[in-house]
Amino acid sequence: MTRANTGGRHVEALSVVVPVLNEAGNIEPLVGEIRAALEGRLPFEIVYVDDGSRDETPAILARLARAVPMLTVVRHRLACGQSAAIASGVRAARYPWIATLDGDGQNDPADIPKLIAALEDDATPATLRMAVGWRTRRNDDWLRRLSSRVANAVRAAALGDATPDTGCGLKLFPRTLFLELPQFDHMHRFLPALVRRQGALSVSVPVAHRARTRGSSKYGVY
Repeated sequence: MTRANTGGRHVEALSVVVPVLNEAGNIEPLVGEIRAALEGRLPFEIVYVDDGSRDETPAILARLARAVPMLTVVRHRLACGQSAAIASGVRAARYPWIATLDGDGQNDPADIPKLIAALEDDATPATLRMAVGWRTRRNDDWLRRLSSRVANAVRAAALGDATPDTGCGLKLFPRTLFLELPQFDHMHRFLPALVRRQGALSVSVPVAHRARTRGSSKYGVY
């Protein structure tokens, strides 16, 4: 399949990449929410990356892939980490724009159109190439909130990156731009700084953050 040109900022088609590790209880509700947020707006697909899950995640994804035409499943035999899972999803994606979100249900797919609108705003600089979610009201315990503040402060001081919430899983960017970036463990938390190194800019967009209602955290603490 020929990939579309991403020279402009019009998000004409979108691949939603969702990395998961042992998230059996969250998969089906989140797939439904992604579809509700995007159907009728633009062509899209959903790419789930199962990062070596040992619960019912593989079986649920296999069943949904048979029932949901726009769902693609990529599976890691062993857990490789969230950054590697995102990279696998981006490589498997068919469309020129990528949205990522966490698989635990705390990111709201209804916020994806907000990120699209922020990038397509003609009043923004031509070099703007990434929209990053900003969880202004965190629904996490005190340890995760504290860890996030410390990590963001250290990263900002070290890299001069003013992104207020680089750990938010909800991001939007061109597929080609991501594939040009260096790949390393936890690189997804440094995406705005890496994008800036490529001469591009990012914008932070306030988004919802919901309490986790099923399961427990598998990836990091911020």
